[in-house]
Amino acid sequence: MLTCRQATQLLSEKQDRALLLREQSNLQLHLLTCRSCRRYGKQIKTLSQLSKEFKKFDH
Repeated sequence: MLTCRQATQLLSEKQDRALLLREQSNLQLHLLTCRSCRRYGKQIKTLSQLSKEFKKFDH
């Protein structure tokens, strides 16, 4: 089982690269049991989307 630190690291890396199958499986297992990490995942996904939208207006 991943620690929260490992899970949040993978959630961050997931924004930049495809996770290995093992990493994805371990992350999903952790997220099933950890509300804090699920919330973190939603927050960084939202920030990433907002950043992409902001870049459209910046040009």
